[in-house]
Amino acid sequence: MAPRTPPDSTRRRERSRVAILTATRELITEVGYARLTIEAIAARAGVGKQTIYRWWSSKGAVVFDSLLALSESPDGGGIALPDTGDVEADLKAVMRATAAEFSDPAFEAPIRALNTEIINDPDLAAAYREKMDKPMRAAKAERLRSAQRAGQLAADADVDLIIDVLYAPFTQRWLLRSGPLDDEFVDALVDTVLRAFRPDRG
Repeated sequence: MAPRTPPDSTRRRERSRVAILTATRELITEVGYARLTIEAIAARAGVGKQTIYRWWSSKGAVVFDSLLALSESPDGGGIALPDTGDVEADLKAVMRATAAEFSDPAFEAPIRALNTEIINDPDLAAAYREKMDKPMRAAKAERLRSAQRAGQLAADADVDLIIDVLYAPFTQRWLLRSGPLDDEFVDALVDTVLRAFRPDRG
């Protein structure tokens, strides 16, 4: 009789993890964050509640990891913004894609839930800054530095300030639902920011 292959516990844990994160995103979209419970996530994922609490300390932490999983590169590579040599075209492409993502219920519901939790959970806020915001901000900064080297942005411009000026109106409109996140809006936003930081400004 051939020896029985022992079960692969690592693979089983990964399947459970993926099932939990997928269930979390689905349930937020279906029932909203306020009605989301660890019990419901466990039932949807087909795992025990204790399995979730073994890996995550709170509902907010599960939501955060469910979003983080969406942003992970399939090939394990780092985050990079497109660099065609035309910073205006590249920023508009990125902002249009971001607007489409933030308008997608599958993404919008969990990211709104995460923002709610971050307000009252300093540990979750720190995790968000380190794991999600910091890598994205670094990628944005590198693309803007490339534009500076190409003479498309002022060499003395503060790239961190450019990022803030570019994304703050976008985030404000999305948070308050004060207007559409359409191509017209994001294109006008990019045009306005680039005019403010062009090499011949002043």
